[in-house]
Amino acid sequence: MGDRTHTHTGAAGRATTADRPASVRNVVLVGHSGSGKTTLVEALALTAGALNRAGRVEDGATVSDYDEIEQRRRRSVQLSLVPVEWEGHKINLLDTPGYADFVGELRAGLRAADAALFVVSAAQEADAVAGTTRAVWEECAAVGMPRAIVVTHLDTARTSFEEMTRVCGRIFGHDDPDAVLPLHLPVQGPEGPDGHAQLTGLTGLLTRRIFDCSTGERRRLPPSGDQQGPLQEARDRLIEGIIAESEDETLMDRYLGGEEIEVATLMRDLERAVARGSFHPVLTAAPAADGAGQGVGTVELLDLMCAGFPSPVERTLPAVSTPEGAPRSAPVCDPEGPLVAEVVKTASDPYVGRVSLVRVFSGTLRPDETVHVCGHGLTGPEGGSGPRHESDVRVGALSAPFGRQQRPLDSCIAGDLACVSKLGGAETGDTLSGTGEPLLIEPWSLPDPLLPLAVRAHSKADEDKLSQGLARLVAEDPTMRLEQNQDTHQVVLWCMGEAHTDVALERLRSRYGVQVDAEPHRVPLRETFASRTVGRGRHVKQSGGHGQYAVCEIEVEPLPPGAGIEFVDKVVGGSVPRQFIASVEKGVRAQAARGVAAGHPLVDVRVTLLDGKSHSVDSSDAAFQTAGALALREAAADTQVQLLEPVDEVAVLVPDDYVGTVMSDLAGRRGRLVGTEQETGDRTLVRAEVPEIEIGRYTVDLRSLTHGTGRFDRAYARHEPMPPQLAERLRKTQENTANVS
Repeated sequence: MGDRTHTHTGAAGRATTADRPASVRNVVLVGHSGSGKTTLVEALALTAGALNRAGRVEDGATVSDYDEIEQRRRRSVQLSLVPVEWEGHKINLLDTPGYADFVGELRAGLRAADAALFVVSAAQEADAVAGTTRAVWEECAAVGMPRAIVVTHLDTARTSFEEMTRVCGRIFGHDDPDAVLPLHLPVQGPEGPDGHAQLTGLTGLLTRRIFDCSTGERRRLPPSGDQQGPLQEARDRLIEGIIAESEDETLMDRYLGGEEIEVATLMRDLERAVARGSFHPVLTAAPAADGAGQGVGTVELLDLMCAGFPSPVERTLPAVSTPEGAPRSAPVCDPEGPLVAEVVKTASDPYVGRVSLVRVFSGTLRPDETVHVCGHGLTGPEGGSGPRHESDVRVGALSAPFGRQQRPLDSCIAGDLACVSKLGGAETGDTLSGTGEPLLIEPWSLPDPLLPLAVRAHSKADEDKLSQGLARLVAEDPTMRLEQNQDTHQVVLWCMGEAHTDVALERLRSRYGVQVDAEPHRVPLRETFASRTVGRGRHVKQSGGHGQYAVCEIEVEPLPPGAGIEFVDKVVGGSVPRQFIASVEKGVRAQAARGVAAGHPLVDVRVTLLDGKSHSVDSSDAAFQTAGALALREAAADTQVQLLEPVDEVAVLVPDDYVGTVMSDLAGRRGRLVGTEQETGDRTLVRAEVPEIEIGRYTVDLRSLTHGTGRFDRAYARHEPMPPQLAERLRKTQENTANVS
């Protein structure tokens, strides 16, 4: 990270490989959408010699955004891996989407990485930085993941590196602002007529040297006189921050005593503090204007990754168990150890088929060997509660991805990442281990998808392909959940947000050739009787030959919520023969399932069979089933039928500043406040009960209300009567829809 001579081996056109875990660095780039992560990856790859020229996001020509959806939308929607070589190290750069809808791709990147580089745009509002990035920072802090910050877009008008450094200290270092400090100060040229000032170089705070790139070549220069004051002030604060994190307790006394601490000593302590995750340096970077020359700050970033970020050997690996749940000792990052690897991402290639991105934690993965695949079933209907599938699978070809390219690999050692083709039915989150001792890695946490998308096949030809296409989508993306709703008879794809649903529809069309139509999502309503009533069902037909004859009289009365349908036989005198009592009940229950007013299932009533009539020849099972259904419909016509709507228990976690806004919004959705609880980090958990019909799009609305800082969970509580005026409005809407159809 200091002043040194830099050499690298160009890797363009061949696979970047690692021969030992200590030389690997797995770094995930995290940041708000538009912060410049993909552009930074291009600049780093260019500096490391992996590219001959950097592409532009605006042109859809970057290595990371190779998917056709990304190229059309000009933004990342999936995790991508760009490996580069620098100073004898293999650096796996994991570029993640910045939009909140694609948090599943971000979580996969965090799982595969050992350190995180947070990319912050100087052109964005501080609220945007805090709203979308702070939660990820806290997740990394909870597991001790080393983090650094890079400020981009300093060439934009009215931007300030000093101001962004203060913002980062406040947001990311709220417990210890002195643990978030810059390593360099930017050097900018004169402002142009548009107010922009080009970033021309950096001033190293520890070396007190300017690294000037204004001529296209990296030159060392001494600072000018007007730079000495700001430089010394920032340098003193950085040295104090480094010494505060040093394991040498004598350094602070020596420094306060006026002793000049050697730069090499400060560098070693800085690198140790960064690797421990206790100090978070702030850097800046900008790509070359022509897309071909070396950018500003990219050398310093690559140095930081090699010297300050830990190797896989230094990181604590995930816990493992047997498929039955018996704990096992944590794997050791050793290429000679037993195989323990994990599928962190699954994708489909139109030519190769399913491709799995795998992080190897222990052992060495080789082509054509047989491995045991064990999965938690993260995409299953009940979540990851236990193993759902196990099988022995032969590993296909190994490759190192570089954007769209797949460069062949002979093996993948512990600590490294590789793509595996044709890995059977392996899904994201599955564990690969040796066949002799199958193991299962603990799953990583994923948020629940809470935005429903109801779909139907556009044509008869699409019906056959729809289920297969949806199943593949869900297998590739664990933040999607597929539901076949038995009450509404809808196929529902649960997603993270609107952008997530748009990408899902586009992938179904472009990747799997399935045309689908989105339709309004319907919540599962119920019906019940408001009061006691009676009904008579008469089914009499005579059209020559064998006729049909059945008459029954019933009484219907409401029951407490959750009672379901109760059938009682009170027939006396044999007016309804015993063999047809069950037929009446079957007809009543069938009609209850179809509904008696608005087509929703009838619940929470007791149906009592009182009397009836039969014919010795024309009565039959079918006739009494029909009579039972008719009796229930007649009873419904003589009383008020209430609509019952599902009510969810909702828990909303928001910063304290938004509590009033959220509570007011929930009240406007007919929500009932249950209570609030104070959480850590100046946040409050708001608990409420809200009708499900009012929160269909709440995941989108909450993001807007809280500037991306709020999140919520929901769980079904019960069905309750819908207000009469709303029920009437819903009935009219359904009637109009039926008439149009």
